[in-house]
Amino acid sequence: MSDIEKVQCLIIGSGPAGYTAAIYAARADMKPVMYQGMQPGGQLTTTNEVENFPGYPEGITGPAMMMELESQAKRFDTDVRFGFITKVDFSGSIHKCWTETGHEIHAETVIISTGASAKYLGLESEQKFLLNGGGVSACAVCDGFFYRGQETVIVGAGDSACEEAHYLSKLCTKVTMLVRRDEFRASKIMVERVEKTPNIEILYNTDTVEVIGEDVVSAVKVKNNKTGVESIIPATGFFVAIGHKPNTDIFSDYLNLDEVGYIKYEKPGTSYTNVPGVFVAGDAADKTYRQAITAAGTGCMAALDAERYLAAKGH
Repeated sequence: MSDIEKVQCLIIGSGPAGYTAAIYAARADMKPVMYQGMQPGGQLTTTNEVENFPGYPEGITGPAMMMELESQAKRFDTDVRFGFITKVDFSGSIHKCWTETGHEIHAETVIISTGASAKYLGLESEQKFLLNGGGVSACAVCDGFFYRGQETVIVGAGDSACEEAHYLSKLCTKVTMLVRRDEFRASKIMVERVEKTPNIEILYNTDTVEVIGEDVVSAVKVKNNKTGVESIIPATGFFVAIGHKPNTDIFSDYLNLDEVGYIKYEKPGTSYTNVPGVFVAGDAADKTYRQAITAAGTGCMAALDAERYLAAKGH
């Protein structure tokens, strides 16, 4: 029993939500311990330029912004640790969590900020440009600005794909939508919106074969999965809008999740989950906005809610 660590506040995940929660929790003297997770810094570390976060008039790279947030959290004595939580037990009043090394932590409060992972096609060429920051993205709102006056391709058939295509159409000269089947999955109103947008071309029954280019994307090779005919579409940006998967699997036995896996808020307008003392922030619960600034806002909410929870318990 002696190797069990007891903490007031455990933060699981280290994106904008986790670091903001850490800053607020540390300033409230909750002595937060943070496990950075599989991707320290979260999704933003895969984003080259962040130009829409307030306070950075010249913009900043995703990794640099995460390093600054980490420094700020550490300045107030957040215990930031490498590693990740692999198992939890939220059945009792003490929240038990285990790291990948088997270290057991008993936390009075837990803030979940494990985020979500964008789904990609898995093509080797796609992953190459994704790693190089050379024209592949899963967020039109984040990166569409860089493709003003250019031609782009977007893959997807749901509401979010239609929404992102419409967003891109206001910035780009042409947007080509690739839909794998002979129809959209999106709602009728969203389909009508893209169909009526003159600079959006929709290609049905179309699969992506390869993202083409040297250092940056220059074209996309596609194939009609009915006829087998291949063609090349000139484009400088390739957007993937086939959904996100929340990183919430380890919580499924204890927390209320929706059908995709997003954690449900117990009370709208708060960070409460259905388990007292467990709070959620950022993209693990947010399937609507998925922005760094909204994640940071919910991180603040989670820390304040956790502080009030502890205060009510006599801390």
